[in-house]
Amino acid sequence: MAGLALRVEYLAGFCCPLGGLAAGKPRVLCHGAEIFLSTGSELVYVYDREGRLLTAVYKFPGQVWHLELQALGRALYVLCARSGIYCLSLDQAGRSMSQDGGSDRDDRDSEDGQVGEPPAPVIAVDPDACVLPDATLCAFVVLDNVLVTLAQGPSQWKMQLFECPCPGEDPRPGGQIGEVELSTCTPPSGGLGAPAAPHFLPVLCCASPPGPRVPRGHLQGPGAVTLEEALFGLLFGADASLLESPVILCGLPDGQLCCVVLKTLVTSRSAPGDPKALVKILHHLEEPVIFIGALRTEPLAEDTEDAHSDCLVALGHHGRTLAIKASWDELGHLVPELREYGVPGPVLCAACGEGGRLYHSTPSGLCVVGLAQGGGPWDPTQPSGAPGGLPSLLCPASLSVCSVVTLSVSSRAPEGGTELLALSAGGRLMTCSLDSHSEAPRPSRVSVVNAGRKIKELLSGIGTVSERVSSLKKAVDQRNKALTCLNEAMNVSCALLSSREGPRPISCSVTTAWSRLQLRDVLTATCLLENSSSFSLDRGWALCIQVLGSARALDLDSAGSAVTYTIPLDRLGPGGRREVTLPLGPGEDGSLDLPVTVSCALFYSLREVVGGALAPADRLKEPSSEEWPPGVLPEQDGVCLPLSEHAVDLLQCLRFPALAPSPLQAPGRPGPAGDPIHTFLETCRGPGSQLAGPESLRAKYLPPSVATVRVSAELLRVALGDSQAGVSLCPATLQWLLAENSTCDIVRTQALSSVQGVAPDGTDVHLIIREVSVTDLCPEGALQAVEIQLESASLANMCRAHHAVVGRLQRLVVQQAARDSSPPDLRLQYLHQIQANHETLLREVQTLRDRLCAEDEAGSRAPAQRLLQVYKQLRSPSLLLL
Repeated sequence: MAGLALRVEYLAGFCCPLGGLAAGKPRVLCHGAEIFLSTGSELVYVYDREGRLLTAVYKFPGQVWHLELQALGRALYVLCARSGIYCLSLDQAGRSMSQDGGSDRDDRDSEDGQVGEPPAPVIAVDPDACVLPDATLCAFVVLDNVLVTLAQGPSQWKMQLFECPCPGEDPRPGGQIGEVELSTCTPPSGGLGAPAAPHFLPVLCCASPPGPRVPRGHLQGPGAVTLEEALFGLLFGADASLLESPVILCGLPDGQLCCVVLKTLVTSRSAPGDPKALVKILHHLEEPVIFIGALRTEPLAEDTEDAHSDCLVALGHHGRTLAIKASWDELGHLVPELREYGVPGPVLCAACGEGGRLYHSTPSGLCVVGLAQGGGPWDPTQPSGAPGGLPSLLCPASLSVCSVVTLSVSSRAPEGGTELLALSAGGRLMTCSLDSHSEAPRPSRVSVVNAGRKIKELLSGIGTVSERVSSLKKAVDQRNKALTCLNEAMNVSCALLSSREGPRPISCSVTTAWSRLQLRDVLTATCLLENSSSFSLDRGWALCIQVLGSARALDLDSAGSAVTYTIPLDRLGPGGRREVTLPLGPGEDGSLDLPVTVSCALFYSLREVVGGALAPADRLKEPSSEEWPPGVLPEQDGVCLPLSEHAVDLLQCLRFPALAPSPLQAPGRPGPAGDPIHTFLETCRGPGSQLAGPESLRAKYLPPSVATVRVSAELLRVALGDSQAGVSLCPATLQWLLAENSTCDIVRTQALSSVQGVAPDGTDVHLIIREVSVTDLCPEGALQAVEIQLESASLANMCRAHHAVVGRLQRLVVQQAARDSSPPDLRLQYLHQIQANHETLLREVQTLRDRLCAEDEAGSRAPAQRLLQVYKQLRSPSLLLL
């Protein structure tokens, strides 16, 4: 690229919003001496290059997204956002449009070269000029006789094909003749109603095969290319080659590059099979597609007249470049050669020029890369004049032109050179002429005024470069810090996920205890986070604790209440500990939904750590107004690593005020904390008097609810092992059941085999452990067992205590089963009889529940009493855990 001589000429200046133009929407087209230009607003300008005069300004009802020129019919097609496609007949524009010479005129400064000339009139486009009204259209391309559109749906893109009229006829399309849907990896954004405008518009391009119907120079605009026969057949298959059909290439904002054969799309409605089979995905760039084009990389043979493109290129927004070319493999077969490159990004716009050169613009400048191998003569040793390969590396060369938001190759380029029409972010239209054969012009003597102007421009450029370097250095520092944090987070995640068995490098243990808070007894959970690893939990890490209560038994459709606490971990180094205490209950009504599950997890926020590093540092870097590019971060914006899960049941919540009074265990039984009348009566009650409340009446007149569980004595001795050495079996069993209770030390010191505790709602719960003999189960004789009896005036608390005991015994049986312990011989007839009795009771329960649902309140007392008796029988089975 060292031999390129660049000459820049500014033609005109156009009004632009404060802050400059953004990439993505401006367009520039050239036809002869006329230049059609859109700055991304609702205006389209027509500029006469020879007369250096703005000849017309068309005003549309909305933002202009795309322009296409049909040269044969002298018609300009314009895509207006959320409105549709308009068609302007350039020969009859003055008669078909209404002029508005009001305030909407071209605001040009003294730099556009038009000082003193009257501004061009603003022509308001008539609504009748809308030839295809559709609010979902995002892109289109015009061929000789067809119009291809791409519409945005709720979750897919829809490609439609319409007939174009002949020159001189009504410009409205004749009707839809084909349609197909394109699936996307990321659905277009949008909520209710019309979908939101995409951050990046899709790109359409028409690739045609060579043939007599495609003469040299035809279909070489920004929306159409002509490919060599070998490359065309390899890319699109034999069907497209035999049909000699153009192919529509589509680059989607999610990175997909797909194609549809035009003639098969025309007949898709009558063709059998799945319409989606008409769509072929060529590649996935994994970033928004900005440009699709084709260029010539090989020199022409002497007997060749037509110069068709032999390389298809596609550019992504972040600089990923795809090049596809036909080449020969080692066995002499013609295969498609596909290469991916990386160029500096973000890419704002691009264009293909002569000599295998690809031009692309970034916020820092306009660059050019060469895809030609060397430009030497055609190699006759290759079979049939075969083409060469693609270069292994692209080296971009800067052309020292900054902030170009749209590019177009001019048809007036000199022989052997390239002329680009460009629009800068400041709204300045310019031509960039590149001549690869001429040498750089020699410096000529300049006047003092020109020298001063050049020095001023150089100083301004130095200041701009300094600001950009400072901004880039800050962005690099932010990304380095983010990468360091991500590396640390990856190490922590791998350490936790690889230690599923054995001690974990980062653990969280949960203990419960009663505390006195604001004149109330509150059950609290203390979560202790310990970092035993060699990593630090810095910014972005948080400890998430979820407290999930069980659903109430009377409301079968209700779900347990869940509360999540998030505690940021600013810095927790190796060996550090962090303790968090959370209230579990009871609530204002004195109730506590047991069991309560306390789940601990580590959460790493990607949004907090990586979001600042992904924020755009330049207004041209990202056309979106969001803080970071969409689709970069996952939906949950973080990584969650579970640590532990702890269940808090009734046995852990019991208090024993009769054993040893302490500040945390008041002598009186706690009642509902939110009932001031109950508190007043409890205070005024004399030492020998009784409180005639519901709890006292229930305890006095109703028998307590009882449940029993029998466990093999041998099973308990083996399970308890040396931990309860020197203690008889019944006290050891009671200590094992209350091991997670904070007052277990009191039970252990007194070697009790029965204890009376107080539930969180103030109801007594009595635990009795005794040794019994089971005589009918084993034919060899009686088996020694331990009976665990639970009594409480509250049926709910008795059920909660029974659930806690059964849960501990289930874990005990599972652990012993893993040790291959074999049970003794049993009397199967006795077990069958017990099972039959329980099945009879379960059928009776179902019958009683059906009667309760069908009868009124007066007649349901007897079934309810019987149902309670049956439940008590089921709570005291004759089975024995072995």
